[in-house]
Amino acid sequence: MTNSQRTAIDQSVVDSAQAANLLIEALPYIQKFAGKTVVVKYGGNALAGSMNDDALAAFAKDIALLHAVGFKPVVVHGGGPQISAMMERLGKKPSFHNGLRVTDAETMEIVSMVLLGTVNPQLVTAINQHGAPAVGVSGQDANMFIVSAHDEALGFVGEITKVDATIVKKMLAESQVPVVATIGTDNSGQAYNINADTAAGALAEALGAQKLIYLTDIAGVRSNKDDAKSLLGQATTSQLRSLLGSGAIDGGMIPKIESCISAIERGVFQAHILDGRIAHVLLLELFTDAGVGTMVSKG
Repeated sequence: MTNSQRTAIDQSVVDSAQAANLLIEALPYIQKFAGKTVVVKYGGNALAGSMNDDALAAFAKDIALLHAVGFKPVVVHGGGPQISAMMERLGKKPSFHNGLRVTDAETMEIVSMVLLGTVNPQLVTAINQHGAPAVGVSGQDANMFIVSAHDEALGFVGEITKVDATIVKKMLAESQVPVVATIGTDNSGQAYNINADTAAGALAEALGAQKLIYLTDIAGVRSNKDDAKSLLGQATTSQLRSLLGSGAIDGGMIPKIESCISAIERGVFQAHILDGRIAHVLLLELFTDAGVGTMVSKG
């Protein structure tokens, strides 16, 4: 046997040992959370930043793996960048107020077209291709999300007044993976656009989820929004309230953090804010001791 062959064998043994150690490290987390519901909000920004086949496949594989080891994953998705892109293609300028999209009747039609016609089936297909039985649903289905107008200035943007998670619970009981598009209706049947962060938090509450996970296009929560080195590995709800009050959190992060706080204070065990552009970030956070991103607990 040559030295190069011996070196290659030695490296293979090391690689195998590292893989085995990772599996052993994951074991207690798999045992702890098997059978528990995990709501994963796949943000439109994360989606827009990972719409090559490999990145979408990596996310789908993560969901399929969670399903295979006994977790009960629920995917709630946004589509902000995709909606904005379609609006611009149609000659309509996107407008936002306090991190929420101003949604007139025409924009609402575009929202429905993009979320229900493009983003939802794309995610469902990817997850199905990797072995988990994903099924697409909308917040309109079975009156999952009943809403009222959030603010007249925002138009058809809904504030959730009631969540009926019956259809999602039934799907989970049948070992399916619900993929939820965030459109709701008011009592008259009018469709409304719902902020996906808010919808994910409300659904996690209704399901009594163990974890609520936000995949977005940032690494996590910063104590100083302009300093990447101020990333918080762990935070409490009281810390997040302080950051909101100080203005350290702004724009699209506001509804994310508000829904995160609400969900935890109403029974969700933990929330995680992760960079969805990182391949297999879900597995790194849930199955390793070090984790990535920001983990939020009650406090």
